Amino acid sequence: MAGSAMVFTEITHTSAKKIVAAWTSDNATGAVSGTTTAAFDGAIIGLTTIPGAGAAAPDDNYDVAITDVDGHDVLLGAGANRDTLNTEHVTSATLACVAGSKLTVAITNAGNANTGTVILWVR
Repeated sequence: MAGSAMVFTEITHTSAKKIVAAWTSDNATGAVSGTTTAAFDGAIIGLTTIPGAGAAAPDDNYDVAITDVDGHDVLLGAGANRDTLNTEHVTSATLACVAGSKLTVAITNAGNANTGTVILWVR
């Protein structure tokens, strides 16, 4: 997607893995996606979405989906309708698991050239 970018930082802390995806949405579609370098195993234990600041904030109710290699949303829909101003958290009670899969992070409905960060924890 022209004008879009996603940069991953993938960190393993003993049994916990932290995936940070800093993103900029596409100028035309308001979307961006990217796939992790590493494959991950375990329960998804948390999701945090952090909107960009000021004029770079994504449109209200933008969506985050994180899919495994089979196309299943490991967030089970919990990444829908994220806030334009506030950092939001989702706990493990509403999230799935992943088994030996690279993960694709997809942001949609974020608006023209906006930014944010997605953090996912796997154990």
